[in-house]
Parts: sequence; C-alpha cells; structure tokens
Amino acid sequence: MSRVDTAWLRMDNDVNLMMIVGVWMLTPKIGLAALRERVADKLLKYGRFHQRAVADAMGATWVEADDFDIEQHVVVEQLHRAKGQSERAALQQRCGELAMTPLDPERPLWQIHLIEDYEGGSALIARIHHCIADGIALISVMLSITDGGNDPPQRRKKVEADDGESDWLSDAVLKPLSDITIKAIGMYSGGMQKSIDMLANPQQPLLGSLDMAKSGLQVVNDLASIAMMSDDSPTLLKGQPDGKKVVAWGEPLPLDQVKAIGKALGCSINDVLLSCVAGAVAHYLRERGDDPTGKEIRAMVPVNLRPLEKAWQLGNRFGLAPLVLPIGIDNPVERVFAVRARMAELKGSYQPLLAFAVLSITGLFVKPVQDAVLNLFAKKATAVMTNVPGPAKPLQFLGSTLRQTMFWVPASGNIGVGVSILSYGGGVQFGLITDHALCPEPQAIIDGFEPEFDKLVWLTMMLPWAGQDGAA
Repeated sequence: MSRVDTAWLRMDNDVNLMMIVGVWMLTPKIGLAALRERVADKLLKYGRFHQRAVADAMGATWVEADDFDIEQHVVVEQLHRAKGQSERAALQQRCGELAMTPLDPERPLWQIHLIEDYEGGSALIARIHHCIADGIALISVMLSITDGGNDPPQRRKKVEADDGESDWLSDAVLKPLSDITIKAIGMYSGGMQKSIDMLANPQQPLLGSLDMAKSGLQVVNDLASIAMMSDDSPTLLKGQPDGKKVVAWGEPLPLDQVKAIGKALGCSINDVLLSCVAGAVAHYLRERGDDPTGKEIRAMVPVNLRPLEKAWQLGNRFGLAPLVLPIGIDNPVERVFAVRARMAELKGSYQPLLAFAVLSITGLFVKPVQDAVLNLFAKKATAVMTNVPGPAKPLQFLGSTLRQTMFWVPASGNIGVGVSILSYGGGVQFGLITDHALCPEPQAIIDGFEPEFDKLVWLTMMLPWAGQDGAA
C-alpha cells in the first residue's frame, strides 16, 4: 500500500471515520439479485474491492480476500421512519449513522446498502474507506458500473526492489529542513507528475531522482505558510466533536445559470459556488447569535494531482490547499470577488504538493505521531470542502435512471464539517456532513445556498452591462 493510502487507513479516530459515503436515488426500483450481479461483474474488476488492508508496524499491504462473499458487501435493509418523518429525512439519518459505523477490518473496506423502496424507486448508500481511492477515482468507478460503463484497463504489474536506504521520505524525516526543502524543490513543472508517482509508490527509490526546480523560493515560502498558519477563527462550527454525524443535501441549481453569473462577474464557477457556501454559513451562524462580521474561516480543499485518464488506478493522489472563506462579508458581489482573490492566491502554490508529501511522511509514522501531525492541520481549519465534476447527463443503472446523487467526504482530526459540491446531469448541488455537537442542523445551512445564489443573480442583473451608458 502506498504511504499516502496507509496514512488514510490509520486516520480513523473516535469522532471521524475515514469513509467516503455516497447515496444514489434511482427510478424505478431495482432488486437485490440484479445489484449483486452487477457489482460482481463490474466493481470486482478493480482489485482493491476484493482485497483486505493488512496493517503492520512498517505500513500496510493489500492482501487477496480468499473468503470474499458478495452477500457481506451488498446488503438490503428497510428504511425506518419515525412518526411524521419524511423519506428523505429518514434516508439522511441513516446515511449519518452509517458514516460512523466502522467497516469490518477483516474484509475489503467497502459496503453497499440497498433500500429497495424509496420515493417510488430505490436508494443505494455506498461506504468506501478513503484508503481505497479519492473522489476523482471513485467517479471513474461510478461510471464503470453504470449501464454501458467501461471496464478498467488491465494493469501490468511491476515488481521492483525496495531499497530502504534510498527512500527519500524515510531519509527526509531524519534530516534538517534544508534537505527537505531541497528535495521538495524537485516537485516542479514537468517533474511534478514523476514526483507524485514516486511519493505514492513505496517500491520506487526517491533519493536523488527528483528534478531540480526553478522556483525554490516559492517552495520555501509555502513551507513557511503551512508551518506559520494561524488557528482558525472561533465559531459555533469549531470545537470538540462528539462523533455523531448528521448529513444533508439540497436540490440542484441549474449549472448553466451558475456559469452565466460567473461569466458576468468575470469569476469562475467555483468562485460563485464557494461564495454561496460562505454566505449560507454566515447566515446560519448569525441566526444562532454567532456574529460572523469581520471573520473568515478556513476550509481544506483537496486538489487533484493525477491525470484524469489515470483515475481508474484508484488510490489517493491529491494535495490539500487552505482556502479562506470570507463569511464576514455580507454583500454577495463583494464576497464573490473576495473568494476570487483568495483562489488566485493559491494559483502557482506548492502547498497541495507539500501537503501530499506530509501525508506520505505520516504514513511512515506510528499512529500517535500521525495523529499529532494531522491535529495540527485540524486546528487550522473549520471544514473540509471538495468539488467533484460528475457526468453532464443522467446515467442509467440496471435500466433505472440515476436521478440524483450526493456524497460526503470525511474530515480528519477534530474537524466537524464536510462540504461537498457535485455537478451532475446539468445541475450542481451541495451536500453537508457535520458533527452533531457542532452543527446539529446542517439542513439549515443547505437551505441557505439557493437564497444566496438568488441574491447574487439579482445583484448581477442590476449591475451595468456592456453597451449601457457608463458601462465598459
């Protein structure tokens, strides 16, 4: 197992399990036998899904599960609804419960739960441990198991000697910062992908193999920024989690409208969406007596570091970038410009690559040391936030239409908020997973996204357009 994947395997704690949880809503309903047959035929072509993760003092290894039983991994269950509870609320409650239900470590670390009767169709809840793959890779998996999906390419196995003395990461742990910086400089331009592959592959020797960079000062500055980053602003969303998870999601916004607003303001789609997130969070805090005026919160944003054509290889190939959300700015247009400025500051930064290296290094440590390193990151942020592009057209699965889908990313350390943004079928929607002790009503934040977007639409329409008097 790669060092980064090993780090994710060891990252589970009492308040956060490192599981990616996703939900599919299908119309019409599907059956258990057909689902198991499809999973066996398609999903199991990915080796990780019939292998166990076996940890030892030196790391972890993928081992074939000789007693693999599809009936243990694809299960059926009834959706239990409390009196007066809607089907969606009951499904959200079950997703939250499963997000903190550990997977069996003696089996491959995934499970699919089928709810045969849900809103006139069926619902699937999928749980996959983060050590298997990241979000971009799991989109590739999702596409492969839908109707007409392609099987993953056949992978040629390579066996290479692992020379511990030439392992750069092991060596770097024991050397001064200057040596680490010199070797980190190699993550530059054309050498970037090669460097990522080497950091992820425990069989490849790394010492002396990284290309020298043209911009060592940038690396040094980014290292200093990570080390000197202040703790995040205190809000109701920051504190000690209790380990009980609550999930929520909303209806999609039309992606074409988001694109139009971004174009009108000279901003990206992400700038618009993240501004709406900041506005909805601010409204939630204000309604509960926590004034966000003048405050900013930090979200750790995964940055993809792999070519998309290699997503089928699974594993984790992403870094983390600290994005500041200006929740203290009330004007929606001013706020979206502030988000654009924060995003621009991250462009050209080596921080995602350095965070990838940190995760790789922690994969070498014993768990108490790894937890201490990751808790330093947790103090710097309030949330984990991810934005994954899905298919532009609705997919078919077992002859049914996948009408809506959402997923939630896990948070590490004591972070208690996870924000997911997913584009699918011409829409873009938000999902939220929170710790009950910090945010017992995440649906209240979700319900604030669309009003924030509507305010941005109206204010954009009031701005002068090209061709009007006084307009550029």
